[in-house]
Amino acid sequence: MKTFRWAVPGVGLLLSMAAVSHPPTMDREAFFEAFGWDPQQAEITVETLAEGRHVLFGLGGNILASIGEQGTLLVDNQIPEIRSQIDAALAELGSARVDFTINTHWHFDHADGNLSYGPDGTWLIAHEESRRMLTGDRIINMVGMAYEQAAYPTEALPVITFDDRMQLHFNGERIDLIHAGPAHTTGDTAVIFRGHGIVHMGDVFVKGMWPFIDFDSGGDLDGMIRFVRAVLEEIDDDAIVVPGHGPVADRAAMVAYVQRLETVRGRIAELVDAGADLDAVMAAEPTAGIEGMEGDPTLFVNRAYHSLRRSAE
Repeated sequence: MKTFRWAVPGVGLLLSMAAVSHPPTMDREAFFEAFGWDPQQAEITVETLAEGRHVLFGLGGNILASIGEQGTLLVDNQIPEIRSQIDAALAELGSARVDFTINTHWHFDHADGNLSYGPDGTWLIAHEESRRMLTGDRIINMVGMAYEQAAYPTEALPVITFDDRMQLHFNGERIDLIHAGPAHTTGDTAVIFRGHGIVHMGDVFVKGMWPFIDFDSGGDLDGMIRFVRAVLEEIDDDAIVVPGHGPVADRAAMVAYVQRLETVRGRIAELVDAGADLDAVMAAEPTAGIEGMEGDPTLFVNRAYHSLRRSAE
């Protein structure tokens, strides 16, 4: 099984160059190859969190499934190329069909499953800004590479949207959807399953790796920190936390994560205030000494720098 990582292979040297702001756009086949994705060989693995509550790992963002008497609700749905594997895994867990999907945000590796499930009658739910982003062609700029996500057809668009908060009552528990402002994107949603103390954070929280801030689409480092802090106020110490990518975590891991972001944010802000440009910030290695985060931090630092520069303007 391969899971998506924001550490982009082969582009680390490019990321330190301020001039590299409009990288070439890769088609789907090339993008999959760059990340080592082979949908035909992809396997779905399952981790059960509680009775009827499961995490599915495959290609793309983690899927959280609620399966019970009222049907099946997914949080995120990965990509349509592996729907057969996802459905087979769900069937083994007792699911007959997917009734609802909540998109934590609009990026293809979390929401492209809409293209398959939507036409089959799955009710799609998202923050209103994520729906808006899905209605047009978008470029996901990762500096050294970029992916063009085409507009979704009507049948693949969320039919239920919200602004700041909404609630569902499904399979015996209340489910809270929370948007705390721009963070990873402008339309992120945290999904809290109150009866089981489980929260899916989307890509606002990724476990054991540096996050990607979609700066070009309105993502914001300060907003990411605020968003995580807001959700921490909503969950107990024994909460189970499902990150957008990486293994299942707990509240303490999310606390440590946001503290790391705040540390790096302070270092970069100090450099920006002193007039440092991107190359100088990169040379200063603002992530040095930060433990618990794997992979090359260059993309994160690049996007964080631009985010803080935008805030300072």
